[in-house]
Amino acid sequence: MSNWVIGVIGGSGLYEIDRLENAEQISLETPWGAPSDALIKGQVGNVTFVFLPRHGKGHRLSPTTVPYRANIDALKRLGCTDILSISACGSLQEHYAPGEFVMVDQFIDRTFAREKSFFGPGMVAHVSVADPVCQRLSALAGDAAEAAGAKVHRGGTYLAMEGPQFSSRAESHLYRQWGCDVIGMTNMPEAKLAREAELPYATMAMVTDYDCWRADEVAVEVTNVLEIMAANTAKAKAAISRLAAALQDTPRTPSPQGIETCLDYAMITAPDARDPAILAKLDAVAGRVL
Repeated sequence: MSNWVIGVIGGSGLYEIDRLENAEQISLETPWGAPSDALIKGQVGNVTFVFLPRHGKGHRLSPTTVPYRANIDALKRLGCTDILSISACGSLQEHYAPGEFVMVDQFIDRTFAREKSFFGPGMVAHVSVADPVCQRLSALAGDAAEAAGAKVHRGGTYLAMEGPQFSSRAESHLYRQWGCDVIGMTNMPEAKLAREAELPYATMAMVTDYDCWRADEVAVEVTNVLEIMAANTAKAKAAISRLAAALQDTPRTPSPQGIETCLDYAMITAPDARDPAILAKLDAVAGRVL
């Protein structure tokens, strides 16, 4: 087998991936609760994938109620080396058209009702998310999406909003003034938690609409989003197969960004002041340094 183990978090419209061999359904409980659903672990060629539907089968969970900490912990616990997030998003720029893909490289986090860290009282840590995306994984996934027939934009800033409502027109115009490129509801705190877990993370954002900033555009409706989403999903599944093919003969080495060792200097709490109960919950996420 390849030494890549790719965790795939499927967003709206992507509730399974194709061609998984030796697929095994795994249900587990984490110290942070149950993940969104059972995880499916299998192979595409000689590359191992672990798939998790972010909203659960049947889309049961809203963006706010997704158990982000449990999801990342579960993927780490099952041996994932990297995480690829596949997410629907709205476009805030004319040149990012519905049906196109954006390999996001920056985030602005405007969520406010979610637990955003594995760390806290009893074990304080501060990781850098200056560059929140794994550049290597993002490039590989972007290449795979292009090979699958998608038009791919390399780089872009993702505004994470709380939801579940879509933006007002005033908000949409504000985010454009900030220089944001796409808008979604789920990649935060997911990307931050992946970094705390020392897991390289990349986002493949699939544009479904132009949000509501265009004066001549009707406001975003779920029915419009679903039509584009269905077309995007087929390309996303094909991109996963292309990514597997690219990784089969590429031995995995540590991320050039040092993501797998980012906790080395992040722990602030003195060893004699650390809460054993919190440390026990961090066994998968931070066990390497604890």
